Amino acid sequence: MSEPKLQIRIIPVTPLQQNCSLIWNDETKHAALVDPGGDPDRLIDALAHFGLTLKRMWLTHGHLDHAGAAAELRERTGVAIEGPHRDDQFWLDQIEDNAKRYGIADLRNVTPDRYFEDGEQLEFEGARFGVSHAPGHTPGHVVIHNAALKIAFVGDVLFAGSIGRTDFPRGDHATLINSITSKLWPLGDDMTFVPGHGPTSTFGRERQSNPFVADRLTGYGGAPVEAADVGDQRTTKRWT
Repeated sequence: MSEPKLQIRIIPVTPLQQNCSLIWNDETKHAALVDPGGDPDRLIDALAHFGLTLKRMWLTHGHLDHAGAAAELRERTGVAIEGPHRDDQFWLDQIEDNAKRYGIADLRNVTPDRYFEDGEQLEFEGARFGVSHAPGHTPGHVVIHNAALKIAFVGDVLFAGSIGRTDFPRGDHATLINSITSKLWPLGDDMTFVPGHGPTSTFGRERQSNPFVADRLTGYGGAPVEAADVGDQRTTKRWT
């Protein structure tokens, strides 16, 4: 039995323009939100615009722009918050303090109803999504992916032409590179990914051209290895 075709829309939220993903089944009108980081009224309006009922909320990691609206949406809809991995709870506990530093109002700390574990399977409207623990940007970061739909929601692990920052507390550059090559690349070159910020891309394209994790730098798949300038990689301006 084939998996249902799901609709996906990207809704940028917060002044940081984080890509919140709205996923739904056109027949049942049941919906999921990945990384509802802010602007809860805007997200509620999007659900109403498409005539949807929210059934799932999934978080890739604990940074304010990915999780800051989850608590309010849980109160308004009764939908449980799932994810990220428990190692990001310390980030979820400081959303409000960090939001003040960015001058962003109305974001709230979050305690999920349950945490994700590496390798588990999520079910939504008959579709199966895998969860991969992918630390480095944050210690509890996860990636949510669907093999049949060839789509992955990678949060701030990877971007079109860049990677996530590793200069935050408990971030680690080598761990992030390992997460990308060991958890993302095996999902397939034709896998399209939605990053936390900016445009979508494919893993195959990033393996060819990404200046941080192209195969020629990492040696993935037996490619010749070129010495990357790790200092430049750590200090280059990248997405939050």
